[in-house]
Amino acid sequence: MPVARSVRTRTHVRRSALTVAAASMALLLAACGSQLDPSQVAGAGGTLGAGGVVVGPDGQVVAADGSVPGAVGGDSSGAGGTGGTAGSGGTAGSGGTGGTGGSAGGPGADAPIPTGSCEGFKNTTGITDSTITIGNASDISGPVPGLFESAQDAVKAFVAYYNRSNPDGICGRSIELKNYDSRTDASADQRNYVDGCDNVFAMVGSMSAFDSGGASTAEGCGLPDIRSTAVTGARSQCSTCFGAQSTVANQFQNAVPDFLKKNFPQAAQNAAMVYLSAGAAAENGQIQPKAMTERGMNFVYQQSVDTTEFNYAPYVQELKNEGARHVQFLGGIPQYVRMAQAMEQQGFEPDVFVVDPTAYHPDYLEGAGSAAEGTVAFINFVPFEEASTNSEMQLYTSWLQQTKPGATPDFFGLFAWSAARLFVEQASKLGGKLSRPALVEALRGVDKWTANGMHAPQGVGPKRTGDCWRFVQVKSGKWVPIGGTKYTCTGITEVS
Repeated sequence: MPVARSVRTRTHVRRSALTVAAASMALLLAACGSQLDPSQVAGAGGTLGAGGVVVGPDGQVVAADGSVPGAVGGDSSGAGGTGGTAGSGGTAGSGGTGGTGGSAGGPGADAPIPTGSCEGFKNTTGITDSTITIGNASDISGPVPGLFESAQDAVKAFVAYYNRSNPDGICGRSIELKNYDSRTDASADQRNYVDGCDNVFAMVGSMSAFDSGGASTAEGCGLPDIRSTAVTGARSQCSTCFGAQSTVANQFQNAVPDFLKKNFPQAAQNAAMVYLSAGAAAENGQIQPKAMTERGMNFVYQQSVDTTEFNYAPYVQELKNEGARHVQFLGGIPQYVRMAQAMEQQGFEPDVFVVDPTAYHPDYLEGAGSAAEGTVAFINFVPFEEASTNSEMQLYTSWLQQTKPGATPDFFGLFAWSAARLFVEQASKLGGKLSRPALVEALRGVDKWTANGMHAPQGVGPKRTGDCWRFVQVKSGKWVPIGGTKYTCTGITEVS
């Protein structure tokens, strides 16, 4: 079995810029089971948003005091920013398989969700005679305004959709949403969860770069926390916390190296990994080559890059010198653009340039321009341009427009919508038996979750990285399928 060569190091010492570092790392978090150490980025000093925003039984977004905000989909913090935006192309995947609470999609995904027997239903924290209040704590303000606003927007959209299409709610109770701003800060996340313990029944679809903050708080009060994705070790280890996208930091899907060996065999034996030298990227940049080497690839070059480095020319020259034919990069969209442009400027054309799902984004195509041509991304969801092939994706994209006109669906919002779907399905099944402990126990049994074929199967309860992925490539400025339109599911390699 080929063995990766020693990492070649080049030190670029520069004063870190908080905004650049936070943006780069946070955009990496959810892609492949990343875990981020909050100590590596200064806290943003966040506070709990006052009041919150709820979505009433008729789908109208209203403030907690009963007033209607000037803009549908606004948040209590008043923070600006549009959050992430959608990946910009490709074709739909196969929808994966069904699983607990999921199906292959198709007609009926927007039908009312059946409720179990309501006998014995008892009100509890966050539940009244008429409502069940859930919370969402996502990064809205902070160093990168609107960073994960798309996750909060997706839950708002789902609640509006659910209340409109399920007039009887769960045992006569509609869903209300209270929004929190975790401000890209672990302390703010912790404060949000203190409030959530006392005021909401469950947290749903949250997405934060520093989600370790509220982990012990959620577990301590038994608060069910169904996140878009859990990104720190503390959150993954929280017994009441789950991710609609299930990820484990030291696990990497075999589908990626298997695809590369099949479609770019020579490149797979002359591979290179370049990654940012901070947080999630620094960890994954070392784990992934190990996993891919165990799967039969050979790495001739591995190199970290400082988050504030703007000159990528020396790295490209070293890639040339080492004879790299496969280049895989782990960074934020600005760094993806920088690397693609540097390779184009120096006339370096590897057989394949590989990026993760965070680069499946219009900003990458627009920023890199012609340099993006040929880029390959691995994704684990139905591409947005073919939402018409999956009814659940249609619901997400259409209700997002109804609750926040002009918003663009994205990777993080997709899994937040999935988390909301998972919550209502499991809560509805429990009916009169609904309680925090009962919901947590039900979530532990959820496996192969696809949200009606919206994304690849996820091991929500087992907390296992999903192994089903597919691939898209930039051609003529658009993402198109490569290697087929179905998911490849060939297991996981765990790196110790």
